Amino acid sequence: MKLIFQYVKDSKGKIKFIQLPLNDWKKLMKKLNEYEQILKIKSDLIQAFNEVEILRKFKFKKQTLKEFLTTL
Repeated sequence: MKLIFQYVKDSKGKIKFIQLPLNDWKKLMKKLNEYEQILKIKSDLIQAFNEVEILRKFKFKKQTLKEFLTTL
């Protein structure tokens, strides 16, 4: 994705803001949301695999899907 933006500088030439067209902003925010969702899924999967490893290591009683759903 190619973004077109402008720098807004103060009187000393220091960059204070960046301006970009609203459509580019919307595309950028959409892409950010997609990345956040991917990271959340990855994090959840890592946690699930860690929990499975703990269950295997300590040989906890396994629970069926039906048992799990009825305890919610």
